[in-house]
Amino acid sequence: METFGLWSLLPTLVVVLLALFTKRTFESLLGGSLVGFLILAPNKFYSGFIDTLLSVLQDATIAWIVLVCGLFGSLVHLLTVSGGTKAFSDYLLRYVRGRKSALLITWAMGLLIFIDDYLNALTVGTSMKKVTDKFKVPREMLAYIVDSTAAPICVLIPLSTWAIYVAGLLESEGVALAGEGTMAYLKAIPFILYGWIAAIMVPFVATGIVPPLGAMKKAEERAKTGILVPADSEAIAMEVPEVKHKNPKMLHFVLPILVLIAATIFFEIDALKGIVFALLFTVVYFAIGKVSSLVDAVEGIFSGFKSMLYALAIVVMSFVLKEVNDSLGLTTYIVDSVSPILSKELLPVVAFVSLALVTFSTGSFWGVYAISLPIIVPLAQSMGVDIFLAIGAVISAGAFGSHACFYGDATVLSASATGCNNVAHAITQLPYTLLSGFLSALGYLLLGYLL
Repeated sequence: METFGLWSLLPTLVVVLLALFTKRTFESLLGGSLVGFLILAPNKFYSGFIDTLLSVLQDATIAWIVLVCGLFGSLVHLLTVSGGTKAFSDYLLRYVRGRKSALLITWAMGLLIFIDDYLNALTVGTSMKKVTDKFKVPREMLAYIVDSTAAPICVLIPLSTWAIYVAGLLESEGVALAGEGTMAYLKAIPFILYGWIAAIMVPFVATGIVPPLGAMKKAEERAKTGILVPADSEAIAMEVPEVKHKNPKMLHFVLPILVLIAATIFFEIDALKGIVFALLFTVVYFAIGKVSSLVDAVEGIFSGFKSMLYALAIVVMSFVLKEVNDSLGLTTYIVDSVSPILSKELLPVVAFVSLALVTFSTGSFWGVYAISLPIIVPLAQSMGVDIFLAIGAVISAGAFGSHACFYGDATVLSASATGCNNVAHAITQLPYTLLSGFLSALGYLLLGYLL
């Protein structure tokens, strides 16, 4: 594939610099994408941008994301209006004795909702804001914990959407026979170092064993003055509607969420089928219980969907940037650049570091799996590297990207659900993701020589 060499790095660099300067994500992604189209075809950059935007909007994956996230906004709206979310938060407050326990409960909830990173981020984020706000936890810290139990946990659970997707890729690459991809994935789980380290780090951060680092320290100092929400958070935050039901019950929150999780599992871990089923159930359940009328519920569905539009616009634009990076040959350029230093011992750490850079730069995680596994698996086999160690390194790289990339979908949704400026969330959690990434790289280096 043709690459543009160092020029392929420019769009991502522009995005990062614009985000740091403006603290705005959508505008930064738009600027970086336009720069990419200027590199690709200076005379047709505008038509190239429009054509790619239309192509992205017609993509089945984007349609799936828009529907899942938008309809989850609808469900959150209904649960909030019913008072169910407030009742659930009030119930938790009975048992939360301080800041540490509030953060640890948030972490524990994230561990329980492991089916899908989107459902995880949106459910935990929206339900825990009131609890952590009472103890003056900055929204950046809440967003970090929510984000840390999204992709890092999903890659460790063989029943998650991430695992099922990768299991299918392993079957297509001949690592496992048809129908046995999950068993192969199970063998790789011990080697998904980033998932383990990022998840285990959360309680150390929550209890203060790992102190606030970098920008998170400033956020903590600001929160002590009573300012919990960083500046410019209004655009991305999910709207908080007024509670209309006079007798809110915790069951109005818990039962729809349980139905959502059960339906997602029942429909073969399809979050779209799960959220549609949960919405239908909630509308009927609230109508029978006289929590809301059918007319009010339908209006609530549209209002909730609308509250997700800015977050969804960021996700769509991140896919436009991904298309630009693919056309520039960014992934190929980085892989070709690191190939000369590959050896049997260094393959795991080089695969992790290089692909982590790709996923962080592009905001593409599953796409990188599809591109890199057909390269890494044969390399590992030919060089005598433990194949599940190599697969674990690739999966870890995707988890790192999802966790660290500030325009990655899970990062955007974590910020939206917690009502936190997306760039502020990404910057404050970056020291922790880099620390987890460094420890993971060190682990792969050691395993490369030991196994």
